[in-house]
Amino acid sequence: MTVTDTSLPPPGRDSLTEDLLWRGLIQDSTGIDELRTLLDGPRAAFYVGFDPTAPSLHVGHLVQVATARRLQLAGHRPLLLVGGATGQIGDPKESAERTLNPPEVVAGWVARIRDQLAPFVSYTGENAAHLVNNLDWTGEMSVVEFLRDVGKHFPVNKMLAREVVKARLESGISFTEFSYQLLQANDFFELHRRHGCQLQFGGSDQWGNITAGVDYVRRRGAGPVQAFTTPLVTRSDGTKFGKTEGGAVWLDPEMTSPYAFYQFWVNVDDRDVNRYLRFFSFRSREELEALEKETAERPAARLAQRALAEELTALVHGEREMAQAVAASQALFGRGSLTDLTPATLRAALTEAGLVHVGGELPDIAALMRESGLVPSHKEARRVIAEGGVYLNNNRVTDVDARVSPEDLLHGRYLVLRRGKRSFAGVEVER
Repeated sequence: MTVTDTSLPPPGRDSLTEDLLWRGLIQDSTGIDELRTLLDGPRAAFYVGFDPTAPSLHVGHLVQVATARRLQLAGHRPLLLVGGATGQIGDPKESAERTLNPPEVVAGWVARIRDQLAPFVSYTGENAAHLVNNLDWTGEMSVVEFLRDVGKHFPVNKMLAREVVKARLESGISFTEFSYQLLQANDFFELHRRHGCQLQFGGSDQWGNITAGVDYVRRRGAGPVQAFTTPLVTRSDGTKFGKTEGGAVWLDPEMTSPYAFYQFWVNVDDRDVNRYLRFFSFRSREELEALEKETAERPAARLAQRALAEELTALVHGEREMAQAVAASQALFGRGSLTDLTPATLRAALTEAGLVHVGGELPDIAALMRESGLVPSHKEARRVIAEGGVYLNNNRVTDVDARVSPEDLLHGRYLVLRRGKRSFAGVEVER
């Protein structure tokens, strides 16, 4: 197996391989010439796997999801594997043994993730995508079959050489996690046998498992097959990609609202945004280069971040939710109508800003300013109101004794308070 030398300019600027290399989406490969022949040739079946370790995929999975979409758009046939079997085992971590989730929990997550993958690819046409579950072939194997048909092809010395295994030898690693590599390798063989799969890709942390699958297919007298990995997405500031103060950024709208998802991308660091656009955007090379140039000329406009946020929010949540997220981000700062926002979008936006809950009699606005944290005291609130720096639902408040009226409540329960141009907070009135 070799590491791709991306310094060599491949021929054919418009080829799929050239596009993937330019975007930085090929880190390791089984051989760049062989990979080029496969990717730039006639239609081929490929697979990428997702283990159900949570109820939803998160933005860290988007590189794989987007790359699968990219390969299908180029004419190849996706096999999207959700690990109903491997999800019950867990790929070894360097730190400690994974907690095994009950089979019924994993089964529920499999169904959710399969539904979540559906919008990213097409299930019609000659290269129609196909969803597969490795429990379909792994679950029916006996222990003896697994050891005889699969295990005999794996030299233990090679398995012990894996970095993650070496890191766990002193603290201990169970046979369960140690055998994960065999299960994933067998997936490649079964997909090759059942669906003619010729290619697997995954994150660079999966390179050991992926190459084990390539070698296993060869040892079973099948193939040849190819593989490559995409780089792990990182942040320039050293913090983990896909994490916010509220936790992971999920693709499930019930776990991360479309507005919060949109804001995650709008707030991407300037140092990262061009790299993320290459990873995730489906704009052409020429469009992205033009956008990079325009962003460099007007960095304060955050054109690249907004383009990335709009494209990915529309891809994951649909055009309507994207439009609502854009409208909310504008309306909260007085550049649009708050009444045009749906209750769900408004609440999500206010929750991100900090939502204060009040009950009973409708309070005066100065008191709400203090309770929301926009000012440190009631006296300061009255001063800022008197100076014309306070807005309720984007309307300037001029009376220091003004109170909230029922007519002010958006969707019968929400208020938007703003101090100046950029500081705002939400209020939910429970009556």
